[in-house]
Amino acid sequence: MADWDLSVTVEELGSEAPALSISVTSDLHIGGVILKLVEKTQIQRDWSDHALWWEQKQQWLLRTSWTLEKCEIHADASLVFMPQHKPLRLGLPNGATVRLRACFSGPVFRTVLGICRILNIRHPEELSLLRPLEEKKKKKERDALDEVFDLTEVPLASVSQACLYNGMPAHFADSPQTEAVYRMLSVPQPAPTPELISKQYRAASVVDKAHINSRWLDSSRSLLQQGVQENDRLWLRFKYSTFYNLEPLYDAVRLAQLYEQARWAVLLEDVDCTEEEMMLFGALQYHISKRSLSEPQTVTSNAAMDDLETALLSLEVKLDGDSNTANDMLDNMAAPELSDYLKIFRPKRLTLKGYKQYWFKFQDTGISYFKSKEESVGEPIQQIHLKGCEVAPDVNVAGQKFVIRLLIPAPEGMSEFYLRCENEEQYAHWMAACRLASTGRSLADSSFQSEIQSIRSFLAMQKTHGNSSSVPAADDTINPHSLVSPRYQKKYKAKQLTQRILEAYQNVAQLSWNDALLRFLQVWQALPDFGLSYVVVRFKGSRKDEVLGIAPNRLIRIDLGVGDVVRTWRYNNMRQWNVNWDIRQVAIEFDGNVNIAFSCVTADCKIVHEFIGGYIFMSTRTKEQGDALNQELFHKLTGGHEAL
Repeated sequence: MADWDLSVTVEELGSEAPALSISVTSDLHIGGVILKLVEKTQIQRDWSDHALWWEQKQQWLLRTSWTLEKCEIHADASLVFMPQHKPLRLGLPNGATVRLRACFSGPVFRTVLGICRILNIRHPEELSLLRPLEEKKKKKERDALDEVFDLTEVPLASVSQACLYNGMPAHFADSPQTEAVYRMLSVPQPAPTPELISKQYRAASVVDKAHINSRWLDSSRSLLQQGVQENDRLWLRFKYSTFYNLEPLYDAVRLAQLYEQARWAVLLEDVDCTEEEMMLFGALQYHISKRSLSEPQTVTSNAAMDDLETALLSLEVKLDGDSNTANDMLDNMAAPELSDYLKIFRPKRLTLKGYKQYWFKFQDTGISYFKSKEESVGEPIQQIHLKGCEVAPDVNVAGQKFVIRLLIPAPEGMSEFYLRCENEEQYAHWMAACRLASTGRSLADSSFQSEIQSIRSFLAMQKTHGNSSSVPAADDTINPHSLVSPRYQKKYKAKQLTQRILEAYQNVAQLSWNDALLRFLQVWQALPDFGLSYVVVRFKGSRKDEVLGIAPNRLIRIDLGVGDVVRTWRYNNMRQWNVNWDIRQVAIEFDGNVNIAFSCVTADCKIVHEFIGGYIFMSTRTKEQGDALNQELFHKLTGGHEAL
C-alpha cells in the first residue's frame, strides 16, 4: 500500500506547536499510529492515558486494533493526541467546588462512576452531571469568589475501592488538606445567609423547572463529544430520586450531599410544602447544625471491623427471620380489614357542597362506600379503584385537619376525591392503605404496618407543644431567616419565626445527628411534589403545549394553563416505549391498549428517554446484587439508538 501523510496535533507540545506529520499506510492500526507519534515526539513520559480524538467527526479512536481504513480515516483527517483524563471543576450540592481529574473519553455514566469513587459516594447510578445555570456575575468575578478544593493529585489507581483509614478513604488521609476536603464533603455546611438564599436562582414556574432539566448531559456520550473542555465547570447532582440502601456507616458523603440537595430544594421552593412542614424543616436544619458542631463526625473504624459488624447484623436478621417465618405466613394469610365512617368531598364546578359522611370499606386495591354500616352488606354507592391513582396528604396537625387527596385516572381525565379522617390514628391507617393500593398492593402486603408507623412518626414531628414555657430558649446560633424559604422570611418577623421553629424543634431535639439527616430526607420524600422532573411536551393530536412530570414510579400529564394533573401512567403498567429519532417523538404503550406519543419542546427527547429507562433500571436493584452495577443493562435502557 502507498504511504501517505497524516497530520496529528499533540497537546503535550503546547498550543503554539505545529501539528506533527507522520507517514502511514491505510492498513496501519490505531495503536501503530500512536507508537509512531510517541517516537516522533521524543518525550520520555507515561503515555498510557493518551488517545486519539478525531476533531471533524467528534469521536474518540479507542479501538487500537482497528486500521485507519476501517475507521475511514484519510489524509484530510485532523487528529489530536491528548490525555483521556483531564481536570474538571464540579459544583457539588452543598455549593462547594472541587477540582478533580475526570474521564473525557468514556460515556458520562462511566465518568460519574469514576468521580463518585474519588468522592466516596456509593450508588453513583443515582447521580449525573448537568450544565450550570448562567449566573449574572462575570466569569472572572465568579471564578475569583469560588473556593476550589483541589483533588487533581489523587492518583486514579488508588480509588478503585474505598479502603478506610481512620474512618475515611485512604486517599483522603494523605495530608491535612485532603482531610479538610473530606470533612467538607461529609459534614453539612452551616446554614446559608438569607442574602445568599435570595441571590440563588429560583424557578418561578413549571416551565422554568422544565428548562433546568434540559441541562442534563447525555449519559451515553463522552464529555468531549458534548463540548465540555478541560477545567470547565459542571454540576454534580442526584438525578434519580430513588435512594437505595442509605447506610450512615458507609454513606457519610452521600448522606451529607443528599441532605444539601434536599435543603436547597426546600429553601428555593423547588418542592411545595405546607407552613408546618417548613417549620419542621427549619427545626431539623437547626438541630443538624448544632449536632455537627458538637459531634465530631470522624468515625474511627477499619474495614475489617465494618465487615464483622455487617456479618453479625446479617446473622442476627437470619436468626430472627427463621423463628418468625411461620407466624409471618399466618399473619399474611389473614389480610387486615379496614372499614370506618369517613367524610368524602368530590369537588365539581359551580358547587359549594361540603363533606358528607359515609361508611367506607377497603377491599383489595379499592374502596367502596355505603350510606351506613348497616347497608354495607348490599351494593355500594360507588367503588373507587385506586391502582395508578395520585395520593397526596392535606394535613394540618394543629388545626386537626387530616385529609387524603385522591386523583383517580378516568377516561375523560382525572377524577378528584377528598377523604376526611376524624383523627390522626384513622388517617395513618387509611393513608397507608391508599398509598399501597395506588401501587397495586393490598392490605395483606408486609409493608402495611411499617407504612402506618412511618405516617405516625411524620405526624408526631409536626405536633406543637401548647405549653410555651417548655419551649427552649433561643441561642445566638439561630438565624431563622436562614432556615426557611423567602416566602416565610417575608411573612414573619425573626422573633415569630424563632418561636415557631423552636416549638417544632422539641419533637426532634432527641434525634442523633444521622437520625436527624435521615428524618429530613424522609419528610422531603413524603412531599407530594417530591422527585418530579418536568419537561414541556406536545402530545400527538394536541394543539397546545403541556407538561410531562417524570416521577420515580409514574408519568404525569399536567395542564400547563391551570397546573392540574390530567392523567397518570405508572411504569409497572408499561409494556414498551420507543423513540422515533428522526421526528424526535417518544411513543409509549401501556396495558389496556393505552398508547401515548409526544414530542419534547424544552428538552431533547433523549433526556426523557433516559429518565424513563433510568427509573426502570433503578427498580431492578436488589439486595442480592449488593453494590455490583449492571452497566450494560443501564446503557440498554437509557442509550437509545446510541446504546453501547
